[in-house]
Amino acid sequence: MRLDLHRDWLKIGLWIAGLAGLMASAAAKFESIYGTPKAMASIAKTLKTPAMVSLLGPFTATPPFSSAVIYGAEMMVFMGLFAAMMNIYFAVHATRAEEDTGTTELILAHAVGRQSPLLAAIVELVLINAVAGILEALGLQAASMPGANALGSWLFGLGLAAFGFMFGTFSLLFAQMVSSARAATMLSYVWLGLLYMTRMGTDVQNPNLTCWTVFGWIEKMQLYTANVWTPIWLMLGLSAGVLLGAVGLANARDIGAGLVEPRAGRSTASRFLQGPLMLLARLERTSTIIWLIGLFVLGAAYGSIFGTVGDLVKSNPMMAKLLGNSGVNAANRAVVLGLANTLVVIFAVVAAVPAISILLRLNADERKGYLELLHAAPVSRLRLFLSHTIQAVSVGTLALALGVLGMAVAGNASMTTTISLARFMRGFIGYWPALLVVCGIAALLVGLLPRLQALIWVVPVYGVLSMFLGPMLDFPKWAERLSPFGWVNAVPTHAVAWPTFAWMTALGIALFGLAYVGYRRRDLTMN
Repeated sequence: MRLDLHRDWLKIGLWIAGLAGLMASAAAKFESIYGTPKAMASIAKTLKTPAMVSLLGPFTATPPFSSAVIYGAEMMVFMGLFAAMMNIYFAVHATRAEEDTGTTELILAHAVGRQSPLLAAIVELVLINAVAGILEALGLQAASMPGANALGSWLFGLGLAAFGFMFGTFSLLFAQMVSSARAATMLSYVWLGLLYMTRMGTDVQNPNLTCWTVFGWIEKMQLYTANVWTPIWLMLGLSAGVLLGAVGLANARDIGAGLVEPRAGRSTASRFLQGPLMLLARLERTSTIIWLIGLFVLGAAYGSIFGTVGDLVKSNPMMAKLLGNSGVNAANRAVVLGLANTLVVIFAVVAAVPAISILLRLNADERKGYLELLHAAPVSRLRLFLSHTIQAVSVGTLALALGVLGMAVAGNASMTTTISLARFMRGFIGYWPALLVVCGIAALLVGLLPRLQALIWVVPVYGVLSMFLGPMLDFPKWAERLSPFGWVNAVPTHAVAWPTFAWMTALGIALFGLAYVGYRRRDLTMN
């Protein structure tokens, strides 16, 4: 355990500081944004719309509202996602990733128990979440939001800790089932995505079923009102059961292996396996398929609520009578397209994840020695670099397109008045250059600063924070424009800004060019 903490102390500190700092700074700003009864009534009405319910969960508080109640409703699900991602990373990194590098085998060569690496990972997760939860609670208390109380702040912090730890235990279980860190991480995120989308569907259609989604437990704490602690005990109870399963599976497998073994490969290479690009595509095939299906399903899940979101007759009958049929259709259309603006940003950020991962793989495989055979063959650096670039941009492009397509298909299927596919695809066209620029920045770090390439993850994370939380937290416009995703106009509501499309595309291509120059000139053993 001390080895894990010594190795990860900087990453742990950055994660905890980021989460606790974001919560405290947002809480300190909430009174200035929603400090008046009129502002709170307005945002409460917004939070009750199906669109916001799908994103943040149901808003069940009753008047009079307070800044603390609004804060809890806006932040809990969003911060829960980040807490889950933090735990997935450290859980896989401390177990399966250590086996992949051979570190676990060296540790077990000493006088330690067979389960010591797994137990050390469990203790590390407990400490990380305990410290994070305590600091988050203290930060909320220090912010002194109107309507906040110590019990609610501690419930918020410890609830996030329990929620994150629960997903960490899921990752520990998956790490025993599969035979690589990459597969364990992918399985963990698939599970997180499935639970999130299930929660989204039940929240919109039947909130009484949300408690069966596991993810929905985090919504049931009724922060700063009833302050219900039962969800925390449910999370801890499920975590204990999952940990027992993980320990049992760890006893049943060999070190370096998983219960689900990869199938044997072909005895001869496929005729399509020609060159580094096809090799990379083959290695990335499974994860690529999962990402593409996942984006389409995510888009379809959000699109399926368009019929509920864009139903002004049901949500506001008096307004519907005043507007008439044509006015209602136009208003419904505007509401749906407004939600689509937000969703396309989410799709673009998520689509950037597999693209970035493929680009970072160039240095990761080089560091592990996987590329030695390719470097020994007549394969130029340009060809190797282009292989990763083409694969990354292709996967990111397809993922973004399928996310928008899924949203359009499911959305039109759920609405009585449809919106053309071309209108929805404005979102894909508008945000594709932003995706290209993000990939270009990733390639630049790979080529020029390989030791710092992990910093690229700041870009999509900040993109989510600025574009998603920015409007709710009243971020200044310049703060949103620090991210490439903030350079795009409101598509698909508005037409694509072609001058912006052109210069962003040119910038992305230029970044790839600079990245290759750096990659060609540096020593391959630099890592």
